[in-house]
Amino acid sequence: MGRRIPQDKRFLADVHIIDIAEEGKGVAKHDELVLFIEQAVPGDIADVELFRKKKNFAEGRLVALKESSKYRIDPFCPHFGVCGGCKWQHMEYPAQLLFKQQYVENALKRLGKVDISPMEPILASAETEYYRNKLEFTFSNKRWLTSVDEEVKPDDLNALGFHVPGRFDKILDIDHCFLQQDPSNAIRNAVRAFAVAQNISFYDLRAHEGALRNLIIRTSSTGEIMVIVVFAYPEEGQVDSLMTFIKEQFPTLTSLLYIINQKRNDTIFDQDIHTFSGRNFIYEEMEGLKFKVGPKSFYQTNSAQAYELYKITRDFAGLKGDELVYDLYTGAGTIANFVARTAREVVGVEYVPSAIEDAKINSQINGIGNTKFYAGDMKDVLTADFVQEHGRPDVVITDPPRAGMHVDVVNRILEMEAEKVVYVSCNAATQARDLALLQEKYQVERIKPVDMFPHTQHVENVVLLKLKTES
Repeated sequence: MGRRIPQDKRFLADVHIIDIAEEGKGVAKHDELVLFIEQAVPGDIADVELFRKKKNFAEGRLVALKESSKYRIDPFCPHFGVCGGCKWQHMEYPAQLLFKQQYVENALKRLGKVDISPMEPILASAETEYYRNKLEFTFSNKRWLTSVDEEVKPDDLNALGFHVPGRFDKILDIDHCFLQQDPSNAIRNAVRAFAVAQNISFYDLRAHEGALRNLIIRTSSTGEIMVIVVFAYPEEGQVDSLMTFIKEQFPTLTSLLYIINQKRNDTIFDQDIHTFSGRNFIYEEMEGLKFKVGPKSFYQTNSAQAYELYKITRDFAGLKGDELVYDLYTGAGTIANFVARTAREVVGVEYVPSAIEDAKINSQINGIGNTKFYAGDMKDVLTADFVQEHGRPDVVITDPPRAGMHVDVVNRILEMEAEKVVYVSCNAATQARDLALLQEKYQVERIKPVDMFPHTQHVENVVLLKLKTES
């Protein structure tokens, strides 16, 4: 809990923004206190209001911009600043890349004591708008009201959009989102308008009542589209009415599905999926390979940049065709199947059983016969017996979640002594922690950051480690 800030110390004048934090806030210093300022850009000079103070830092918001940073631009989305996404839209894209590269450098140097001299320039995303292939929208009967919402009637509070940061029960109604290509916006707006016209109730996130809960839209580079409507407590005939409307309004949909979710959370992984029309999956394609993407499948949400990420991973691995590869945290086996053509065998391990089933199917539909996949907690599956059964790998590819690798997994990699380890990470801080441990036997050879999500603080990083040779 933050400490109360005295009125006479709440406002600071002419604050110089000197850096940007991982969560996308501008960084400043005042009397040895670190300040995190919402929507501030390095180089700004501004008057600031502090609203929360901890022991060593405080959080604040811009009150008046005295001098704009050379990196500052006008955001292109009217929802910027209220919506929780795209927090860096007010900063030019080259500057975003600069600060992402600096963040990776600092994390590796400071936390991992890694020599960053092999670091290569960050790979920019070719597309900075409409680059996501999946969006999930939330229905709510309690719309978040903004300054442009004038004279809103009590019966006009329905919303279909995104959660307002810090408010689980408030949804910002989205008119146009720049994250996903058409017909995503058309589908969302048509569904909202039809539901309002037909008096189909929007979900109450506090009382857990109402018919409509979520709308999930998945697109692919092949042009296929999946729409999933998640209902909670629909009245008789409402499911068929809305689903028929979507089918007729958007006849080119590949997959039209619905779910009845009456749990207290939005996760659909334990829910039954009902196919209303079309297939219950869509195809993604990459370098001639087909990947089956179902409603519960994991697939990198920036398809084009995922291809670039996987090419870098394959390049770092330097496969010649006779290697045994372990692909740890394989997900739906995308990387495993992508590199299988240039390896002798690929063994993939993943915690989620349904993802492993997807991985096996993706091998089958592409005629790939040199992959094996296993489900289970990585630290429990990747044992000495497992390695003895499958063989000591020549190359290990690891792409763990944000928390990084369990120390037991790091120790197993050290024990296996594969010639190369390619570490793909979405969190440079936990990657740095793991690299510090791996440097007991490995030397960092190459480092390549990749921007998967423009206008956000998120950045992927790929590191190649080679086994040290005894001198």
